[in-house]
Amino acid sequence: MALYIVRRLAYMVVTLVLLSITTFAIIQLPKGDYLDTVIASLALNNNQLTDAEIAGLRERYGLDQTFLEQYVKWIRNFLEGDLGMSFQWRQPVLPLILERLPATIIISLSTLLVTYTLGVLIGIYSATHQYSLGDYFASVVGFIGLATPNFLLALILLYVGFSVFNVNLLGLFSREYVDAPWSVGKLLDLIAHLPIPIIVIGSAGAAGLIRVMRAMLLDELRKQYVVTARAKGLSESRLIFKYPVRVALNPVISGLGGIFVYIVSGETITSIVLGLPTTGSLLYGALLNQDMFLAGSIVMVLSVLTVLGTLVSDLLLVIADPRIRYEVRT
Repeated sequence: MALYIVRRLAYMVVTLVLLSITTFAIIQLPKGDYLDTVIASLALNNNQLTDAEIAGLRERYGLDQTFLEQYVKWIRNFLEGDLGMSFQWRQPVLPLILERLPATIIISLSTLLVTYTLGVLIGIYSATHQYSLGDYFASVVGFIGLATPNFLLALILLYVGFSVFNVNLLGLFSREYVDAPWSVGKLLDLIAHLPIPIIVIGSAGAAGLIRVMRAMLLDELRKQYVVTARAKGLSESRLIFKYPVRVALNPVISGLGGIFVYIVSGETITSIVLGLPTTGSLLYGALLNQDMFLAGSIVMVLSVLTVLGTLVSDLLLVIADPRIRYEVRT
């Protein structure tokens, strides 16, 4: 196991290097750069810059350098903990990300917990009560969750909350707690605002997990070892949770890294619609303004977390299913 972890960490380094190059290249694919956006904005207000002023600004922001020079400078500073300066915000990138990261982590972890809990439990119920009313209801709700886009569900909830209950569901805090210091009241207000983003982000993920868990468990329940254990008088609850459920969890655990990517992308759309102070809306603004250092740094941070999540899911597979081994035993 130790050798496998070391080997995977080495692969992760190579993967992250390739991701950094790809990320920096994709961000610079659109024509122009941040300075072109500034020049266009000034032109709308009848403020024209001379060629000498434009050249000076390009040199100041380092935009006159080649792609390779800009990438090497960015990745070197990134490894040293300096994520560069945000053109749009005129301040270092790291404090901007750290300011939005707590809300992102809270929403992502809460969504992950709720998604996996509901997905696994409802999937087990559907498989053990096949063709029952509850199974049909879970299937219908699951298909609706998969088919409904995040932004549309967010808009529906906003409309219902405002028109029916006269409640503003935007943001993570009520108006009186936005700038207030942390207290018990502010924490309770945050908890009260969390269900909406959790429902919006986690609905499709939970629906997908329900379908996967149901299908895998149904397949296991029909195998010979289950029939034999039941014939020997093993209680139904012990039989299901000791053997078939553990095996059926394998694809659910292996998809942990992938569902993290989905949560991050869903969080981006949801944060824009619901006005959440997360890295998702920050990344969206950085891409619109071609703020390459800010956008590249956010994508790299999320890439690191995703790769780590994949490693954790692989290690959890060993714990859940002892049949899986990553090293040859002699």
